[in-house]
Amino acid sequence: MGRQRRPQPRLLAKKLKEVRLAYGWTQQQMAAGLGKVPSAPDSAMISRYERGEREPSLFVLLAYGQVSGLVVDVFIDDRITLENFRKMLK
Repeated sequence: MGRQRRPQPRLLAKKLKEVRLAYGWTQQQMAAGLGKVPSAPDSAMISRYERGEREPSLFVLLAYGQVSGLVVDVFIDDRITLENFRKMLK
């Protein structure tokens, strides 16, 4: 009776990187923008998020939404394609 892992958004890492690049931010700038979050990520952690090695906390996802002007749904809903995601950024 093992525990199943919870479902993870497949496109989350790509979307996090996409939003950073769309705004022309470095990983350091993104980390600075998320600096008010409890346990704020540094640029190395931003890199891990973007490579899919780590998953951001809910607080970090909320902060990504706040700094980018996007709702959290965009990041976690795989039904929102990257093409639609790019249109939302414009």
